[in-house]
Amino acid sequence: MALNLMYITNKQDIAKIAEKNGVDWIFVDLEINGKEERQGHLDTVISHHRIEDVKKIKAVLTKTELIVRVNPIYEGSKDEIDKVIDYGADIVMLPFFKTKNEVKKFIEYVNGRCKVCLLLETPEAVENIDSILSVNGIDYVHIGLNDLHLGYKKKFMFELLSDGTVEKLCNKIRQKGITYGFGGIAQIGQGTLRAEKIIAEHYRLSSSMVILSRSFCNINKINNLKEVNKLFAEGVNNIRQFEKELVSKSREFFIENQRDVKRIVSEIVDNL
Repeated sequence: MALNLMYITNKQDIAKIAEKNGVDWIFVDLEINGKEERQGHLDTVISHHRIEDVKKIKAVLTKTELIVRVNPIYEGSKDEIDKVIDYGADIVMLPFFKTKNEVKKFIEYVNGRCKVCLLLETPEAVENIDSILSVNGIDYVHIGLNDLHLGYKKKFMFELLSDGTVEKLCNKIRQKGITYGFGGIAQIGQGTLRAEKIIAEHYRLSSSMVILSRSFCNINKINNLKEVNKLFAEGVNNIRQFEKELVSKSREFFIENQRDVKRIVSEIVDNL
């Protein structure tokens, strides 16, 4: 099992580099409604991608799939989803939903024309998870740790990994036979909670999707495409090499890693 790697960009040259180096999904992010209020005070990415970017990115991809995050359900949702699908989205992602009805409406709007991914990132959606998962037509669920930890008033997003919330959700989604993932990772050896600790947890939880975070390759800080290419080439290769090592690890290794994650997360939270 290799993790499905996603990278958020609306720049054609970066998308081509990511594709060439083995990124599985390029992620165009149209979500803006309500995001500034929720995350404006944090050092998070609010993308400001535009709907035309879907067409632009689709035009340069040859094998990588295009995932597009639309806005949470609102009066303009149907038009937005129609346009995104017309422009070539392979997967449409619904963020910040809370109820089964929103999910149902979303799946009706998509109407089988492409794959459906839910971004599970509200405490209400966690509460309603059983009824939400009873809806037919969900292809993927990604657990969004950023908004979800804010919703639970946690200090650090990986507290949800260490306190069992992510595991509980993964178990429920797995029982439905739906592909799932959670959170994001930096380069191997980097990150407040190091990427390899998180990847080992993905393997323990049979998760198969992860976002390459802004810190994996922050193109606002690099203006040289050769440098970007090098970062992607080495970064993706390092992840794949580490995954190969994980395949032969014992159950004890993963239990030990889980203990490490709990300890490190609690140290990080104590220092915040």
